[in-house]
Amino acid sequence: MTMPNGTDPLPPSDDDEHRLGPTRIRDLAAIAVVAGLLMWVLARYYYGLLPSLPWLAGISLYVLAALEVVIGFLVRARVSGGRVGSGKGQVHPINVARSVALAKASAILGAIALGGWLGMLVYLIDRLHIDVAAADMPATIVGAVGGLVLAAAALWLEHCCRAPDDPSPDATDAPPHPV
Repeated sequence: MTMPNGTDPLPPSDDDEHRLGPTRIRDLAAIAVVAGLLMWVLARYYYGLLPSLPWLAGISLYVLAALEVVIGFLVRARVSGGRVGSGKGQVHPINVARSVALAKASAILGAIALGGWLGMLVYLIDRLHIDVAAADMPATIVGAVGGLVLAAAALWLEHCCRAPDDPSPDATDAPPHPV
């Protein structure tokens, strides 16, 4: 394939396998499972030493998720409208890159939170006859849902930061079909 300026593209290098790609849900699921197992083990051996879980423990996850959804809509509108640059009313490319970094970090945080709260939830389900465990159940549910909401919002923000001409992750290097 020849570039529009007549030059050949660079051959694939070893660095291509280390490129930053879209966050994969299976990776987030693996992180959540590991965090859940770790939390379950910690709860099993140290639950009696933990303070009571407050209802508002997972609320910060919802706040961060809401901010990321708003940022996602703002970035999406500017990127799809071709308003990426350093001028007035445009989003600077470095800010789009920062948004992607925020989205990736938040997706991991959401997966850790989801797994951790679910690990605690699994531990508490067998102990609902104990008043302390029953009192901790609502905070655990709020935290687990918050982790899921944050991970979903982060994936949305990451999706909104894609350039309109980015190939889909499933696309091949084959040229498009002629019309």
